[in-house]
Amino acid sequence: MKKVILLALVILASASLSPAMAEKKNKKKKTTAQPVEAVVLATPSDTVSYAVGKASTRGLMNYLKQEYGVDTAYMANFVQGYNEALQRMNDPEYKAYNAGVQIARMAAERILPGAKADFENTKDSIAARPFHQGFLAGVTDDNTFFAQSEAESFYEARRTADIEARNAAYKTENERWLADNKTKEGVKTTASGLQYKVISAGNGAIPKATDKVTVKYEGKLIDGTVFDSSYKRNPQTSSFRCDQVIKGWTEALTMMPTGSKWELYIPQELAYGSRQAGQIKPYSALVFTVELVSIEQEKPAEAPAKADKSQAEAPAKKTASRRQR
Repeated sequence: MKKVILLALVILASASLSPAMAEKKNKKKKTTAQPVEAVVLATPSDTVSYAVGKASTRGLMNYLKQEYGVDTAYMANFVQGYNEALQRMNDPEYKAYNAGVQIARMAAERILPGAKADFENTKDSIAARPFHQGFLAGVTDDNTFFAQSEAESFYEARRTADIEARNAAYKTENERWLADNKTKEGVKTTASGLQYKVISAGNGAIPKATDKVTVKYEGKLIDGTVFDSSYKRNPQTSSFRCDQVIKGWTEALTMMPTGSKWELYIPQELAYGSRQAGQIKPYSALVFTVELVSIEQEKPAEAPAKADKSQAEAPAKKTASRRQR
């Protein structure tokens, strides 16, 4: 597979130089097939080499489609680019052009989307065209608008300010949601700020923090986004110690009789706080449906085994005997 990936990278580079790129306006138009070099397998080495080359393309077509979006109707362009790459692989101009093609793809598909995500739901936004213009200014040392250090400082300051403003607004939104939720029928609030509602009451034992429990659960954000659910897995249960989860869970579990089903409303202080945790944004209040299925209580530490009295006395007797001698 490594051979296929390396080959595909060469293909990407060579295809970028193909004159057929100018035909984007008319995708249905195909490049005229180039004359194919006659294949002559004159020696055993020729035969093995040819077979190995062909075998190495196993899975390549799907890889080109999925990874690079190559339309198989344009394989004549592919062949042309491949051959050109073989001829110009050590050409410094070709190397630079090829690097530009690959970095452009990286910038468009990875760096730009990441930058957009940084400023999502803030007063600022990232537009593709000026982003790429700034990117090329950095490559060519064009300081018309920003020196490199100035651009970096401006970006970090703006990003930090925007993220802090976004997080502050989201924190306020979650606090208001919890304040409204605590007034709803059946919702109880503990001294720590944890809110819960008993859906069905169990009558089993209540676990201690050090007990291992088995539960079923579903976790949501206040907008209803489900970020985790044991119900979607097989088995549907998860097991862990009560003190090995977020504070809101630990507190709730150590109040729940086995067999209970509760809905928990956990403020960010008892959850992940200012940290991002997967789909869970900083300062998120979390809503969990939890079923406490069973408890595996902590086993008390076993007392050290008492030594056999006769064996314990034996060394003492031997010592006494030596003294008498």
